[in-house]
Formats: sequence, C-alpha cells, structure tokens
Amino acid sequence: MGKRLLVQRRGRGGSVFKSPSWIRIGKVKYSSPTKVEYTSSIKGKVEALLHDPGRGCPVALIRFEDGSKEFIVAPEGLYVGKIIFKGINAPLEKGNILPVGRIPEGTAICNVESRPGDGGKFARSSGSYAMVIAQSTERTIIKMPSGKMKSLDPKCRATIGVVAGGGRIEKPFVKAGTKYHLVKRKAWKWPVVRGKAMVAASHPHGGGHHPKGGTPVPRTAPPGQKVGHIAPRRTGRKKGTPRSKR
Repeated sequence: MGKRLLVQRRGRGGSVFKSPSWIRIGKVKYSSPTKVEYTSSIKGKVEALLHDPGRGCPVALIRFEDGSKEFIVAPEGLYVGKIIFKGINAPLEKGNILPVGRIPEGTAICNVESRPGDGGKFARSSGSYAMVIAQSTERTIIKMPSGKMKSLDPKCRATIGVVAGGGRIEKPFVKAGTKYHLVKRKAWKWPVVRGKAMVAASHPHGGGHHPKGGTPVPRTAPPGQKVGHIAPRRTGRKKGTPRSKR
C-alpha cells in the first residue's frame, strides 16, 4: 500500500502544516476607532520599521500621543521619526490614515477596511494599492488591485499611499535554499512532486508513461482520488488548431 496523498495529509493537519504564527511580531491592523478619530485626528510617530516573517512588505510601529501603539502595513515614503495623523481631519499626506469618504477621487490608498473597524483587509501585499474612483453620500467606490470595483462604507479607513516593497517578485529565487526559507515561514508544503511522476501505489495519476497534460477527475470522485484537474470543462486538443511540430 502506498503513502497517503499530499491533499489528505494537508487536510488532516499536523506539525508540518501548522502555521508558525508564534513568530509573527503581532497583529498588523488598525486599532478600534475612537471618538477622537470621528471628530478630529490624533497624532502619531513612526518608532520603527520592522520585518514580519512570512510577509513581503515592511511593518511600521506607530506610537500615538495618547500612549497607544499599533502595527500597520508600511506605505512607500514612511521613515522612522515621521509624524502621521489618523482621523477624519488628517491631512492628505503619505502614511496618514483617513476614512475613505474623506479621500478625494484618484488617490492611491492601501490597507483598506472592508467594514468600519475591521482593521484593514484589502491592498496589503507589497507594491499593491487601491484607488478611490467615485464618492457619494452613502457609498465610496474604489478600484481594487485586481481591477474590480468595490463599494464601501465611507467610514472604512485606509492609508494614503502605495504599500512598500514593490518589485519583490521580480527578483528570482536563484537557489533552492532561498525558497526553502520562504516556505518555512508560510507553512507551505514544499517541494511538491507531480502525481504522474510517482508510482501507481502512491498516487492515482502514477504509473505508466508520462502523457502530456493532466488527468481529468470527475466532480463526484471520492477524497483521495479527487486530485489534478477536477471536473474540467474540456480536455484534449482543441479542434481546428494545428498540432505542434516536433
């Protein structure tokens, strides 16, 4: 009998697939909004720019004048010692945190909340940003990094600017060791072996020759067999297209 498939082991859980959350520096999100934010603004200072293991962009530690502190996704142009403001009356400068209803159209923003007070959900990866497209009395339309338009509550907060660390994916890994350290911090199971490269006892796709393309699997297949191209709309060469010359 062969070994259990990777999808079976991942679903079961275990130490190999456990997310190493204990190495994180803390919760990277806005703190709960206060009454001061809804009436004026509060001043803060960037105390440090930190690296969060498993995160592509830097994280800024902000200390506010009321003694509170929070970790936020650092936008480009932020530096240690910079003064930022958070609230409804904060000026439109890089690093400041405002409700999206107070941000003019065409402004690049990041770390956007989905609902007021959730701490930030959208445009948080390195080099990404959203853009305010239109304003109304009840809703704010923003353009997501994917290009999709989304309607938000005007009280949802966002940071002015583009997330730092852009261009990170342009540099190749070059060495397997570099990739190893990345996946170690993200709880990925790596390297992944193709099913058709295994023996028949270890995978439903194993054994025999290595045909081009994947093996289609029905949607009704039981767990363990449900791997590969699950319920594809079509397989094989498209009619009317010439075969590639070898």
